[in-house]
Amino acid sequence: MPRARNGVAHHKRVKKVLKQAKGFRGRRSKLYHSAKEAVMRSLQFAYRDRRRRKRDMRRLWIIRINAAVRDHDMSYSQFINGLTKAGIELNRKVLSNMAIEDAEAFSQVVEQSKKALAK
Repeated sequence: MPRARNGVAHHKRVKKVLKQAKGFRGRRSKLYHSAKEAVMRSLQFAYRDRRRRKRDMRRLWIIRINAAVRDHDMSYSQFINGLTKAGIELNRKVLSNMAIEDAEAFSQVVEQSKKALAK
């Protein structure tokens, strides 16, 4: 009896990897072995960077809030401390968005933070 090599599953696997490698340059998108390595590597980066994106966004929000608060003669840490004392529970994403789109409301929040620090 001849040996069964299960060629259908093999072709399916190769097609799947080459489809994932679409857009890669050179042999990384054409040859199965190279494509498999490149795809595994890219999936590792994707996994890592889904977590890193959260850190990067938080850093961006903090930078934006700091820049907006400095216009009101305050530092970021003083501002956050004042918000905590005032009992205002707005997250950094909302504060950043408010600083960009609604400067008037943001300045009111800054004033409340200053009042809470003065007490």
